[in-house]
Amino acid sequence: MSGWGIVAAAVLGACAGSFLNVCVDRWPGGKSVVSPPSHCDSCGAPVRWFQNIPVISYLALRGRCAACNVHLSPQYPLVEVAVALIWAGMAAQWGAGAEAVRGSLLLTILLGIALTDARTYIIPDQFTLGGTALGLLLAPLPYGPTLVQAALGAAIGFGFLWLVAVVGKFFFGKDAMGGGDVKMMAMAGAFLGPPGVVITLFAGALFGSIIFGPISLRTGRLVPFGIFLALGAGIAYGWGDALVAWYLDTVLSLK
Repeated sequence: MSGWGIVAAAVLGACAGSFLNVCVDRWPGGKSVVSPPSHCDSCGAPVRWFQNIPVISYLALRGRCAACNVHLSPQYPLVEVAVALIWAGMAAQWGAGAEAVRGSLLLTILLGIALTDARTYIIPDQFTLGGTALGLLLAPLPYGPTLVQAALGAAIGFGFLWLVAVVGKFFFGKDAMGGGDVKMMAMAGAFLGPPGVVITLFAGALFGSIIFGPISLRTGRLVPFGIFLALGAGIAYGWGDALVAWYLDTVLSLK
């Protein structure tokens, strides 16, 4: 893809990141992303279109509300830049094709899941169930899993974590796994297929244990597992095939 095509993808990604900010802010509380229109959370003043241009408006306003001058969260431009980089990276790797769209949507959803779980310990159904439907819908496109593989991946991902939740509650008398995590794995399976589910679960558990495990043991805080599952799914998407090939070649010596 040409440089201008990558720039165009970055601009679209920044716009998608702006919308993702709205989803992250509103979906955990069950609010609509359509109504009311964008407004300042502090004073309620509406955000006009020229004050809502991704990244540029935040810089022009110096990170403050135009009406009440309250500081705005740096999350807004950081997410917009992150999603712009995701979309530009997918365009650079895959060109103007179906896989660039599929990869961009998956990684954007994963970022949204990580943010909402980090902030609220909630993973909205719009990300998980909606993402599962989207993954199945995109499955017939080139490069991704087939529709059968996507459906099987969704079933395995959901079923395995559901079983973990049921067994954990039976033995420990309390929820061992959040419902959002269970549904998230259905979404990951729909996009990645069965091998991606295995890598997602392994990497998510590994990073969750290393990064947040000590904090949880010391403070008693629940592990926001969705963050680490999102990280694991991102790894599975980017390097899943290479990891499977390495495992078969060096660990099982089957190749």
